[in-house]
Amino acid sequence: MKISIGSDHAGFEHKKAIMATLKEMGVEVLDRGAFSKDSMDYPDAVHPVAKDVKLDEFDFGVVICGSGNGVAITANKYQYIRAALCWTLEIAELGRAHNNANVLAIPARFVSENLAIEMVKVFLKTPFEGGRHQRRIDKMSIS
Repeated sequence: MKISIGSDHAGFEHKKAIMATLKEMGVEVLDRGAFSKDSMDYPDAVHPVAKDVKLDEFDFGVVICGSGNGVAITANKYQYIRAALCWTLEIAELGRAHNNANVLAIPARFVSENLAIEMVKVFLKTPFEGGRHQRRIDKMSIS
């Protein structure tokens, strides 16, 4: 499995912890920034993550900022990207199971590092249920 991950300065510590866990799990991870706690604009990290996933070069993306909103909005500008803003395990699971989300957006200022790591684990292990949910997914994209 290959994961592309990016954050702004607010998500930097969460990103480091998530990356360490993913590497321990044997997951290939590409860090798209931030590379320090210095202020940076989240789109600079999110655009590369969204492109990685959209081009099928990576299985999933993880994006992190203070509220999670900015990274989710940015990622969702890309056709075929379905970024789910999650703050509980159940929402992370439903983002995959019902929405076939391929990018997990995490609000670093509202979830602990431990919860963020557990959400990533749940997100990655949860399969898409298909069925009636696929019909809805098919109606999402516009040209």
